[in-house]
Amino acid sequence: MNADKLKSILEKHAKWLAGEMGGERANLHGANIAMADLAWADLAWADLAMADLTGANLAGADLDFSCWPLWCGSKGVKVDARIAQQLAAHFCVLDCDGEEYQAARTAILDFARKSHRADDLGLEGG
Repeated sequence: MNADKLKSILEKHAKWLAGEMGGERANLHGANIAMADLAWADLAWADLAMADLTGANLAGADLDFSCWPLWCGSKGVKVDARIAQQLAAHFCVLDCDGEEYQAARTAILDFARKSHRADDLGLEGG
């Protein structure tokens, strides 16, 4: 996807989030946005499923209620601690009784509890 098209999608998405005329939810499903600089972009509610984010910069981006791609296309994505904590928090609320999962969950639980979504996910306390 070229930079101009991505910019247009993000501008329409910002309008959609603000409830303005001409807005449209960002549909980046399957888009190739590898190496894109999306730092500080508001991608809340955006569809990123199957998007190729390889090497993209999402540091500071708002990914609340977006669809994170769970495939190799998210390899090497640059994120900040806020996004990493949010991903960890979602990992920690999976329903899995496997011994290895439980050990991994225990190892990252304190980090996950720092997520801005920890309370919403039931990870409060400590």
